[in-house]
Amino acid sequence: MKKNIFYSSALAALLLFNSCATNPVTGKKEVMIVSEGQEEAMGLQADPQIVAQFGLYNDPAMQKFIQEKGEQMGAVSHRKDLKYTFRVLDSEVINAFAVPGGYVYFTRGIMAHMNNEAQFAGVLGHEIGHITARHSASQQTKATLTQGLLLGGMILSPQVAQMGETLSQGASLMFLKFGRDDERESDELGVEYSTKIGYDATHMADFFQTLQRSSAKAGAQELPDFLSSHPNPGDRYTTVKQLAAQWKQQVNTPLKENRNSFLKLIDGIIYGEDPKQGFVENQVFYHPELKFQFPIPQAWQYQNTPQQVQMAPKDGKALMFLTLVPGTALESAAQEVVTKYQLQPLESKKVTVNGLPAIAMVADQKPSQEAQQQQQQAQVRAMIYLIQYGGNIYGIFGVTSAQDFNAHAPTFSNTMQNFKTLTDPEKIGRLPERVRIKTVARASTLAQALTSFQMPQARHEELAILNGMQLNDQLAAGTLIKIVSK
Repeated sequence: MKKNIFYSSALAALLLFNSCATNPVTGKKEVMIVSEGQEEAMGLQADPQIVAQFGLYNDPAMQKFIQEKGEQMGAVSHRKDLKYTFRVLDSEVINAFAVPGGYVYFTRGIMAHMNNEAQFAGVLGHEIGHITARHSASQQTKATLTQGLLLGGMILSPQVAQMGETLSQGASLMFLKFGRDDERESDELGVEYSTKIGYDATHMADFFQTLQRSSAKAGAQELPDFLSSHPNPGDRYTTVKQLAAQWKQQVNTPLKENRNSFLKLIDGIIYGEDPKQGFVENQVFYHPELKFQFPIPQAWQYQNTPQQVQMAPKDGKALMFLTLVPGTALESAAQEVVTKYQLQPLESKKVTVNGLPAIAMVADQKPSQEAQQQQQQAQVRAMIYLIQYGGNIYGIFGVTSAQDFNAHAPTFSNTMQNFKTLTDPEKIGRLPERVRIKTVARASTLAQALTSFQMPQARHEELAILNGMQLNDQLAAGTLIKIVSK
């Protein structure tokens, strides 16, 4: 026994020794079981999943801008030989993130909240910094060495998460949390890289204030994703200001802000939810293009992506999602669902849902071999409605533990049985709000300027945050500002 322990310890030591790599940024040796080639493969696998989950925002000029600036910054980074890819995602959440292998993503939500190219460059440098310093690879290494930290945030169990299709490599990489040391290092690299391509990194710090104000307005429970996935020490703003001043002295050349050019670039960008992709109003989800609606349970959170609409209570003890199910016949679609999710049907019947043909099922998910061996996996039970409408079959899945199923069953059935055809012309024709760039005609405060453009008083603070200003800021005639309109 002791001999086996010795061999195991020696093998582990050998593996760790062979897994040491030189960090491109610090030049120091560090334990890394993920090679650079594996990083690139991870990114290559994650990218189509991320694009499928959020969709790309269709703006060729914006895509050209982000790719050109990204390549320019990659060329001055610590990993110049890496092939970088930059994308704008069609999501209203305020977020930017990177995955291994050189993939960097900005949402249209974060682009709408920026007010100059220098702010964009600072965040871009921060995200490239995560890649060049190999932070994601380091987190993957730590997760592997501690036997599965990536599963820590899943709902209920891996089986439940699998039914919601949230266990993809892309999702895992997106939601890796970086520690404060990693964030601090990426802030430093963001300042360095953005300064090296000619931008004043002071504005990067200013953008942190916009994010903080946005989170404060939304409430502590609704942080912008960029803050919730990027720990934000209280001294971060001050530190970035100091670093920017130091780099400004080093380069000793004029640095750019490029406010007006950036505002013109984002003129017309969709702001908030895009109704054509589905929207929620008074706890009802409406999809104008597919012309259906269904209620979302009270106090449940939801996420709408091109692939599915997910809903869950805050305690995470249940999951409900709507998605398209392949097939043209309900019976064969039901059989495919049973096979795909390894279900054992407890009951199944043909029903009608507001005039639409459907199949209703209750089923248990067969436990995996690992779960059977461990004998500690909670039994997963699902209520499933397959509804035929408009040439599609919609599957609504309600998933929880068998123990909690009876408590959640009325909530599941209320949503499923109230799926119906959307006929309201106002909902079907709903247009998205867009950021519009306006020129201030005469010297005034921001509040006065917003009033002159008929912006409702109730939205003034929201628009002040969007502009990165205070309502009492003095504006010169000719200043460009953002308003919001359809």
